[in-house]
Amino acid sequence: MKTLPLQRDEKKNRVSVSCTDGDVSVYSHCAYCRHCKGVREGNRVVPTPQMQVLNDIRRGVAGDENLMNAAMMFNTLIRDGSGIECDDDGNSGYLGLY
Repeated sequence: MKTLPLQRDEKKNRVSVSCTDGDVSVYSHCAYCRHCKGVREGNRVVPTPQMQVLNDIRRGVAGDENLMNAAMMFNTLIRDGSGIECDDDGNSGYLGLY
C-alpha cells in the first residue's frame, strides 16, 4: 500500500496524483479505481465511500442513488485530505471499479 500525495491546482480547481498512468485527476480517475482504498486525512485513512456502497448494492441493501451520494462524499474527503491510499503495488495502473 502506498500513499499518493494530492497535488492541488487552485487556479483550475483540479486535484491530481502521480499514478502509473501519469498525472491523473482524483475526481475522475481515483474515485472509480479498484486500487483506491481510502483518503488520508492527517494520520488517519478514511475508506472510500464508493467501495462500501458498491458492496451494499451487490448484497441488495442499497440503491443506485447511494452510489451518487458516495461519490459526493468522496469529493468532500478529497477537499480535506492530503493523499490517496493506493494498493497498486504492481504498478498496473487504473483498474475500473464498475
